[in-house]
Amino acid sequence: MALSTQRVISSIPRAHQPNNSPLWMYPSEQQFYNAMLRKGYKPPIESIPSVLQIHNAVNERSWLQVCKWEKELHDNADPKLVKFVGRPKDLSPKAWWNSRVLMTQEPFDRHDWYVEDLEGGEPRRYVIDFYEGKEKSGGLPMYIDVRPALDSPSAAVDRVTMF
Repeated sequence: MALSTQRVISSIPRAHQPNNSPLWMYPSEQQFYNAMLRKGYKPPIESIPSVLQIHNAVNERSWLQVCKWEKELHDNADPKLVKFVGRPKDLSPKAWWNSRVLMTQEPFDRHDWYVEDLEGGEPRRYVIDFYEGKEKSGGLPMYIDVRPALDSPSAAVDRVTMF
């Protein structure tokens, strides 16, 4: 089976990219498969198209949650993603607490997303923990926990304000 090399444009705006697309691009099926192999996974090649669709949908849903935080807390109606870092082996403090103390499942993946600060300060970091969930009709079989990283006292206040 040949995997596609066509990339799909996301709805996630890029920060500081004057010469490139204003939106982030998702990997092609081939790029995604190669990345999985580099990370030590051996997925069946025929599963890649559907797995990539889920990957892209999860990122879109995660971005909507980041946008909600940004709009509510920072009056930022048009946030832009500066960068993201995959950290699948690193438990966030919340995930560590939940899995070690409360005995819940560990997330299967974690990302840190950095969003542009409208006032020119350092980008705000968001932690995204991805958990396996129950299969839902028409929904994604996972739970996504998106929240500001506790990098500053103001981020802690942000979390309390939203809950």
